[in-house]
Amino acid sequence: MTDFIPSAPVLITGGAKRIGLALAESMLEKKIPVIVSYRQPYPALEELIKKGACCIQADFSENAGILAFAEKVRAQTGKLRAIIHNASSWVAESPDTAPKDTMAMMLQIHVYTPYLLNLELEECLRGQGTAGADIIHITDFVVEKGSKKHIAYSASKAALDNMTLSFARKLAPEVKVNSIAPALILFNPEDDASYREHALNKSLMKIEPGESEIVNLVDYIMRSKYVTGKTLGVDGGRRLR
Repeated sequence: MTDFIPSAPVLITGGAKRIGLALAESMLEKKIPVIVSYRQPYPALEELIKKGACCIQADFSENAGILAFAEKVRAQTGKLRAIIHNASSWVAESPDTAPKDTMAMMLQIHVYTPYLLNLELEECLRGQGTAGADIIHITDFVVEKGSKKHIAYSASKAALDNMTLSFARKLAPEVKVNSIAPALILFNPEDDASYREHALNKSLMKIEPGESEIVNLVDYIMRSKYVTGKTLGVDGGRRLR
């Protein structure tokens, strides 16, 4: 990552656990400044702060919270090397929640949040030369196939995937805009053996690849001077099953 501008931080939403945390730690190891958003305290935050990360609590459940977070980011820095939209919520349709509320929650975190942050922080990304900054949307493999149990989730991630195309057109050539669409990357501790076997068998590679797959792909995207408007799948060949 020697081509990156050390003085311009990378903003990672939802950077206190799992993929977001792995990305933050990787950046910090390379001496790249990091700004992390988090919804609630996690044990990893203290260690991130010790390593030099700027951690800002954010409430993305309302637009006012999104705008307030953007203001806090601008107070920290005039430039951003990248925005990685990792904040997400995996909510299924449920008889306990009205469908309109489920859809509203999914659109809020997966559509309104990246949409407003991209616009609010646009000037922080510009002015760094051709391909000088990046926006990366973390979407989902489910966009390709849909989901009968996560209809609103799938639809909102599809909207985010489409937004990649629009922002790539709007911000070129200064800012590259791409999506990463993972399938299984990392199991949760509570996932039992039966679930794990079923999930592994959905892909051709049949492995739990770990966060390094996303970290390495983000590295590639940010090094590139030419890749924009693309959705890059990380699915172990699952689309071919």
